[in-house]
Amino acid sequence: MLSDPLFIFAAIACLLVLAILLFGIGSFAKGGEFNKRNANKIMRWRLGVQFIAVVLIVAFAWLRAGAN
Repeated sequence: MLSDPLFIFAAIACLLVLAILLFGIGSFAKGGEFNKRNANKIMRWRLGVQFIAVVLIVAFAWLRAGAN
């Protein structure tokens, strides 16, 4: 499984979603001018990357199910 490039891309995408989410939550908790300007943009980035991650996970599962 670790040798499958699609699995690696899906795992990286999941970690990227987590990083963006934690950055957004930290920004929200701190507040201030940066949060007011960028909160929606950060969460839109998270949604986009999360969509890509879900597509990669589904593609990996579908291709692995077809390999059996």
